[in-house]
Amino acid sequence: MPPRVKVTKEDIVKAAVDIVRKSGAQAINARTVASVLNCSTQPVFSNFATMDELRLAVAKKADILCQEYMQREVESGEFPTYKANGMAYIQFAKEEKELFKLLYMCDRSDEAISEGSELTDKMETIVHNNTGLEGSDAKLFHLEMWTYVHGIATMIATGYYNFDWELISKMLTDVYQGLKKQYDTEG
Repeated sequence: MPPRVKVTKEDIVKAAVDIVRKSGAQAINARTVASVLNCSTQPVFSNFATMDELRLAVAKKADILCQEYMQREVESGEFPTYKANGMAYIQFAKEEKELFKLLYMCDRSDEAISEGSELTDKMETIVHNNTGLEGSDAKLFHLEMWTYVHGIATMIATGYYNFDWELISKMLTDVYQGLKKQYDTEG
């Protein structure tokens, strides 16, 4: 009798991520994951106590993938760091529509949203370094920019509108410069 092939937790998460990419987050269930892995549902439930635990692992993996987009864009040096993060976020929405929806277009009303995250704090520091804004002004500047970037990303992820990259770049620069000018005149 041939030895059993061990299905790892990583295999299960990878299969579930692929399912989300093809069919959306609602398609994740033990049977679809087992089907992709060509196994029974037993390994899924041996590695994850609940389907919610698996969904959380998929969301964490999707977040890692999004962060990798941002890191690659920053490292490419094509745009200043702050803009590179926005461009990468939009690119993630375009290329990983369902993973983007899973992370950023779901009901989060039951979640406790913390005031600051490591990424938000990092972006506010970049805003401060580029504009001189501090405290609540840096936070609001970032919130206004992120809302704009998220709007573009959402329009692309949902197929509502497909901007070309040159236009997206121009739009982000225009809004950034406009906000910067607004804050300069207020100070």
